[in-house]
Amino acid sequence: MTSVPGSRTDLDAGPPLDGVIRIETHGRAENTFRVVDMIRSVYPHNQIFGDFCTIQGFVDAPPRELYEWLAHTRSLEEWTYSSRGLRPCDDDPGLYVGYDMLNPGTEFFVRTVANPDAMTVDYHCAWDQGGDLWMIYLMRVVDAQLVLNRPGSVVLWTNCHHPYYDENLYPDIAPADREEWVGDLWDMFWAGHRIELDNLTRIAEHRHRTGRPLTPEWMRA
Repeated sequence: MTSVPGSRTDLDAGPPLDGVIRIETHGRAENTFRVVDMIRSVYPHNQIFGDFCTIQGFVDAPPRELYEWLAHTRSLEEWTYSSRGLRPCDDDPGLYVGYDMLNPGTEFFVRTVANPDAMTVDYHCAWDQGGDLWMIYLMRVVDAQLVLNRPGSVVLWTNCHHPYYDENLYPDIAPADREEWVGDLWDMFWAGHRIELDNLTRIAEHRHRTGRPLTPEWMRA
């Protein structure tokens, strides 16, 4: 089991939640087989996705509560596969630093830009440094009553293929023994993000179904 000091999520205590895939319960090698199996070789991946990677899904949980959970930066520790150990930066409380456990020793930085009126949650991220947050995860929560005529939420999530995915402009501050760059994984983004959106769905629906707040108490403090 992989762990990061300081992790406080209740998902790390007790038996794993059925269907939730996190690095603590499913190692990278095991998950890579899952990701590869989700990518079909019968079509050119770039022809289908090109410069954009978009996924979407329905979540049987109230949209406002779902938005408020996602607007907490540390929610990334719960529903993403490998973002762990997030803590505010001393010189910029709005900026968080943590670890991408896909590559040991890799720090990643994130600033959450959320709009409660539109229920958009954008995670501005980067590996290794926090001055140029070029890797942006654009998310929106939509009231499913409006678009599907039923209670719940629709989550829309898009990533754009920034040029830095193809070339790391900050190689001098990368860990010396790291051979992989985040852009090397672009062809796996759809499958990896599908896994994470499924995690998000299962966690939110479990908490809603069992009468628990979607945002845990430790995250509100």
